[in-house]
Amino acid sequence: MKKLVLALLVLVLCSAAVFAGGKKETGDLLENVKAKGKLTVAMEGTWAPWTYHDESGALVGFDTEVAAAIAAKLGVSAEYAEGEWDGLFAGLDAKRYDLIVNGVEYTEERALKYDFTEPYGYIHTALIVREDNDTIRTFADLAGTTTTNSIGSTYMELAESYGAKVLGVDSLEQTLQMVISGRADATLNADVSYYDYLAVHPEAPLKVVALTEDASKVVIPVRKGAENAAFKAAVDSAIRELRADGTLSAISVKYFGSDITK
Repeated sequence: MKKLVLALLVLVLCSAAVFAGGKKETGDLLENVKAKGKLTVAMEGTWAPWTYHDESGALVGFDTEVAAAIAAKLGVSAEYAEGEWDGLFAGLDAKRYDLIVNGVEYTEERALKYDFTEPYGYIHTALIVREDNDTIRTFADLAGTTTTNSIGSTYMELAESYGAKVLGVDSLEQTLQMVISGRADATLNADVSYYDYLAVHPEAPLKVVALTEDASKVVIPVRKGAENAAFKAAVDSAIRELRADGTLSAISVKYFGSDITK
């Protein structure tokens, strides 16, 4: 009798795992997202104006609204999961998130592990130093210096490629404060993010001494695999529609004061 009860319990638990909201979970990500009725989006929540909390505590930002618009095109709602930069990709790998919408820049190294959507933004990397720093004028001058950036970010990798020692932190605010205080010689970040910070803190003793010549492509990483192909195609289609109807441009102007989507 005990064995029968145990077998029934196992069957019930397995059934609960297989079904989500009364619909069967499959290997296809797009089908699963639609069955759940939600798109689980990973982002930092500390990187203005991409994704951050306003004075009321609400999660807002360019990427926050882009993710919501993409979810709407898929016929579902967006559910946000916030975390530190270096943990976002680990969560995507573990299937805790469906995608990452967090100003991710395309790199060939990342493309070996992830598939990427069409670009939905284009940015330049700015080299930022204290206002009184006259020794760092180009990216090549970073050799032997100390910079600060989010661990695992493209900015950290770029600084290291020029011979800098990088101190890892969690947010743009922290990187800039470390440069102002002299704990770091420089930081690298999206030019639009820096200008947004400067608009709020015009007294900050900082300056941009160099910009990358070519614009970086801002993309959305998704897991590789046939089970994710239809999902990626649907997100690509959503991005194209949002670009065509002017939604991407409008969101960009709202948060950046200019259109970074073209």
